[in-house]
Amino acid sequence: MTPSLPATGGTQPLLHQKGHELQPFGTVKQLPLGLSHDTRLYACQRLNGVLADTQMLHALYKKHHWLMRGATFYPLHLLLDKHAGEQLAIIDALAERVQSLGGVAVADPRHAAEMTRVPRPPNGAEEVPAMLSRLLEAHETILIEARDAAGRVGALGDDGSNDLLVSEVIRTGEAQVWFLAEHLVDTPLIHV
Repeated sequence: MTPSLPATGGTQPLLHQKGHELQPFGTVKQLPLGLSHDTRLYACQRLNGVLADTQMLHALYKKHHWLMRGATFYPLHLLLDKHAGEQLAIIDALAERVQSLGGVAVADPRHAAEMTRVPRPPNGAEEVPAMLSRLLEAHETILIEARDAAGRVGALGDDGSNDLLVSEVIRTGEAQVWFLAEHLVDTPLIHV
């Protein structure tokens, strides 16, 4: 005789589970990658710094996307959302690279906020030029860090991290800076 299933059909989730930390942040596990422990540890530290900053940049893009206003509201609203999506893809690539090196990616927004070099914006809305300038300054912070990190991890033989930093973080950041900066040029909307 088959035992009867509980009234829930046996699909009740096992709630309120607790566990212990399997790998502390700031450590790397051994993987057969052809890179030394110290190289992987250093790369993870640098990548996590860029990752924390990029998470803050993404949040700034979403905030300013929502708070955009004025005559250029619609195109800037769309542009900032597009840039936010591109930054989200970079966040994922950085986190996956840290994990693939045996590290632990900074994933909790509170942890990222503790680590970031990007200054915190005011809680309220700002004028459009101030919001765009804030985005440009965040980009510059990330670009300076990414250039330095790319050169150093490349010199240690970590071509994968170097490629990610150059091909995705730096190139995307430079293009986004160009698009944003052009909105701060003081030219009239209409020539008379």
